[in-house]
Amino acid sequence: MIRVKGIREGLLFLLEEGNWEENRRYLLKLVEEREAFWRGAQVALDSRSVVLCEEEILALKDYLSQRGLTLWAVLSDSPSTQLAAQKLGLATRLNRPPKDKVPSLSTIVHDGEEALLINKTLRSGYRVEYAGHVVVLGDVNPGAEIIASGSIMVWGRLRGVAHAGAEGNTQAIVCALDLQPTQLRIAGQIALTPQRKGKPQPEVVRLQNGQLVAQPWNAKDR
Repeated sequence: MIRVKGIREGLLFLLEEGNWEENRRYLLKLVEEREAFWRGAQVALDSRSVVLCEEEILALKDYLSQRGLTLWAVLSDSPSTQLAAQKLGLATRLNRPPKDKVPSLSTIVHDGEEALLINKTLRSGYRVEYAGHVVVLGDVNPGAEIIASGSIMVWGRLRGVAHAGAEGNTQAIVCALDLQPTQLRIAGQIALTPQRKGKPQPEVVRLQNGQLVAQPWNAKDR
C-alpha cells in the first residue's frame, strides 16, 4: 500500500489512495518491521490526496522520532494538509537546500558579536542554524526555520519557526516587523502565536520571569 523511494534528502514514503487510517496502519507496520534499517533516516511523506490534520501529522512525527527517524517534509495535493504541515514547521516540497547552505548569506560583525545577515526571504523548507545572531532582510515564510544561539531579527514578516538563545541564552530576543511565527522559542521556553487581532506592528519577544512576553519594538530595544 505504501511505496518507499530513496531521495537525496533521505527517504520518501508515498501513500496510496484511500483513507489515512489504512495508510497509517500499513506505515507503522512497515517501520516496525525494518526499524533498525530505517533508524537515522530523514523522512518525507507524500500523502497525495489523503487529507491529514495537524494532530495526525504531529502524532506521526512523534512516532517516527521515537524510532530514530526524522519527519521533515509533508507533500500533499491537499491545501489543508499543506497548511497543517507548515504550522508544524515542516517543509511542503522536496527541493530543500542543505541546512548549512542558504544562498545570499554574508557575515557581519557588530559590537564584537557575530551576526549572520540573510538578504532574502526564507521560503518553506529552508533551515538556518547559526552560533550567533541572525538578521533577515525579508520574510520568514511558514515552513522555514531559524535556530540561533543569539537573537533573531526579521525586517519583514516572521511566520515560520524561530528559536533564539538555542544554547541556553535567556537574554536573547526575537523581533520582527510582523510577528506571527508558527512556533517561537527562547532558550528552553516555547510558545505558539495566538491569532492576530488588529493590524500588525513591530514587536519584540523576550523572556521575563520565565515567560515569553511580546512588546512593541521601538528604537530603544537592543
